[in-house]
Amino acid sequence: MDLGLTGRVALVTGASRGIGAAIAAALAAEGCRLAICARTAETLTATAERIGVTGATVLPLVADLTAAGEAERAVGETIGRFGGIDILVNNLGGGKAGDTDDAWDFTLDVNLGVAVRASRAAIPAMKAAGRGVIIVISSVSGWQVGGSAAYNVAKAAEIMYARTLAKDLGPFGIRANAVSPGSILFPGGGWERRQERDPDLIADFIGRDMPLGRFGTPEEIADVVTFLASDRASLVTGANIAVDGCQLKPSV
Repeated sequence: MDLGLTGRVALVTGASRGIGAAIAAALAAEGCRLAICARTAETLTATAERIGVTGATVLPLVADLTAAGEAERAVGETIGRFGGIDILVNNLGGGKAGDTDDAWDFTLDVNLGVAVRASRAAIPAMKAAGRGVIIVISSVSGWQVGGSAAYNVAKAAEIMYARTLAKDLGPFGIRANAVSPGSILFPGGGWERRQERDPDLIADFIGRDMPLGRFGTPEEIADVVTFLASDRASLVTGANIAVDGCQLKPSV
């Protein structure tokens, strides 16, 4: 299926590995011109080179998006290089353990705050073009209790943020959606490390709470995001798309 994304400009945050890297690769495969950003230059450069081998145009941007002005810089450099921005994928996320003010502040900011700042920076260019797509990568944790309270709250807020953007920006031809992955397994990721530490615990978790009997893959998330970024999803806005295999519990 031709998704009609050839030549579109996309910025993917948190794109050096895992879900973000898979999203970037999927968008590139559909002909997008890409900017990808992450904190670690070595990993980001390797990802950009791997995607670029396919012939895609990829701009790697080393940035700590939690730092003041960095989300805006990433968007600005994307627009400066490519002349606009059609797709923004707010994939950066994470959290800090504990119930302290510092843990809450960091977790809310790295998930919701960065998405707000990046979206705010991209919206004027999208309005000027009369089109655009903003996708926020949330989580099954956004509506199912489990794990950190701060992370649950941050992911729930991202879902509502996407829906609010959809309502406010629809008149300008801009769509916004949330995508909520379940537990995703990839090399070097948190679930791989947990599986190595306690395989019996993880096997029990899979058998009890994952009806498909397995973790998801980054590519399964990327396929959904790429469809939502395209005009094939022209009536899909304000939605939260669960890509979780009907996972019944967010964590163990």
